[in-house]
Amino acid sequence: MTEATTDVATPATTHATRGAARRSAPAPAPRAAGWRTAPSRAVSVLVIGVLLAALLVFFVLPVVWLLLAPTKTAGQITHDNPLSFGSLHQVGAAWRHLYDFQDHVLLVWLRNSAVYSLGSLVLTLLTSLPAGYALALTRFRGRKTLLLATLVTMIMPSATLVLPIFLELNRFHLIGTIWSVILPFSFYPFGVYLVYIYFATSLPRDLLSAARIDGCSEWQLFSRIALPLAKPVVGLVAFFSFVGNWNNFFLPYLVLPSSDQFPIQVGLNQLLTSTPSFNPVAGAGLNITIPELALAIIVAILPVLVLFLFSQRTLVSGMLAGATKE
Repeated sequence: MTEATTDVATPATTHATRGAARRSAPAPAPRAAGWRTAPSRAVSVLVIGVLLAALLVFFVLPVVWLLLAPTKTAGQITHDNPLSFGSLHQVGAAWRHLYDFQDHVLLVWLRNSAVYSLGSLVLTLLTSLPAGYALALTRFRGRKTLLLATLVTMIMPSATLVLPIFLELNRFHLIGTIWSVILPFSFYPFGVYLVYIYFATSLPRDLLSAARIDGCSEWQLFSRIALPLAKPVVGLVAFFSFVGNWNNFFLPYLVLPSSDQFPIQVGLNQLLTSTPSFNPVAGAGLNITIPELALAIIVAILPVLVLFLFSQRTLVSGMLAGATKE
């Protein structure tokens, strides 16, 4: 009787043990979580793909077309594949036509742009660096007002200031001179604000205090301590100032009356009006067509491109300057 009872109880105990083991085992992950993850990942990939496609269509393809346009004739640009390559011989022919336009005026425009941009750059550094340092490290009456005026001027569109600048230049009889371009370019509110941010966040105050104890004047603090430490932001201000001055069109177009005084950006507008495709009357009989115009655009952006390629490290360090407070 005892043995029978034992034999009957053993399977029941085994069944109960197995049920407890099943209850204590970790439950499998629900399939719904994996199902939700897959669509979200697909949506992310789709969004990235759409953004890359938009980048390709609106930015990459126009640049590729611009680089290939000088290798073809005007007829090939109209009838052939837009992204097809022509010949290097056509590039040479386009350059000869462009070089001979109005007695080599293209070189005059490039020289004028270099003079305007570099002259303004020197004055920009001479004004922006001390102004940013003073706003960041000195306390004087009207400091906040000056800083607010700098911010307001920085965020205003440049076209809104053209009329008052024009009237001011006309009052001092500077219209039509080299200073009518250099002087307005020289006062760069964005550069002042960049220098202000750098000196306000990254310059160690203990270092300045120790230098004052050693007998340094404020000018010596700026020229011997602050300025050598500010090389990254100096390079950043110089780059943005040069690029902005080189690409400026509106103000030189208004204040310079002669073609021999034009910078390259205003000269490109004159080339555009001399192209038969855009102006059949004025461009009749000239060798300036779409390939020559595209080549002129490439020549106009080459200085900025070369400057960018040789200053990438300075730009990166300048952008990161002031990101963390000492």
